[in-house]
Amino acid sequence: MPAQSPYGDPAAERPAAPATDEVGLDFTRAWVEFPDPSDDEQVFRCDLTWLTSRWTCIFGSGCQGIQAGRAADGCCTLGAHFSDEDDERRVAGHAARLTPEIWQYHGVGNATGWTETDDDGERQTRRYKGSCIFQNRPGFEGGAGCALHILALREGREPLETKPDVCWQLPVRRTYEWVDRPDDTRVLAVSIGEYDRRGWGPGGHDLHWWCTSARSAHGAGEPVYVSYRPELTELMGKAAYDHLVELCEARMASLLPMAPHPADPAP
Repeated sequence: MPAQSPYGDPAAERPAAPATDEVGLDFTRAWVEFPDPSDDEQVFRCDLTWLTSRWTCIFGSGCQGIQAGRAADGCCTLGAHFSDEDDERRVAGHAARLTPEIWQYHGVGNATGWTETDDDGERQTRRYKGSCIFQNRPGFEGGAGCALHILALREGREPLETKPDVCWQLPVRRTYEWVDRPDDTRVLAVSIGEYDRRGWGPGGHDLHWWCTSARSAHGAGEPVYVSYRPELTELMGKAAYDHLVELCEARMASLLPMAPHPADPAP
């Protein structure tokens, strides 16, 4: 999450909004496609409806969590799956620098491990007492929320440097698709969009609550393309992100932007 997210410094818990504040999954979206300025064999497809929406992370400030009865977990209930060995190795380097003052389960994690293998053989952070072992619970003196996120903020880093890939990317989703063109050339289409319930796979429909489509999470002062500048720059490269900003600003400047996000507050 971006540095201004409440993940490392949660606010007082507000009464949770009802799960019915979520809008449906299917609605009109405005997409834009443009060539990657840094790679002639790649194009970006970006969901402007999502990227100009007013979503913000409300962890600790109304987030209902993905599992009923565990709102304080946010989306940490299932632990974090590593994208590859490099991702796990990078997190391991930062986890080794955590102290008991920052990480509530420092003793347990160092004594018996902080990773595990799921039923499909995939590596992930260990679940401990019902949630990710790196999640400090409410009331911990070092701060509730992700210990790796807190470490980054204390060191003046972006949290994307210390957290597993899936954690800092959410709720932005990047996918890839090779496209065969009529002139027998191929281009890699990289899509940047909303990580909605479908992004979790079939199980996403069973989540207790999910933030991207919830009206209660769409009240930010800044649109996603601004608040997620570090993450989007990492996902796209600076040149592509800079061009995306131009396109988003043109959309924001229009008097009647096409296909606004239905969870956003009315203009």
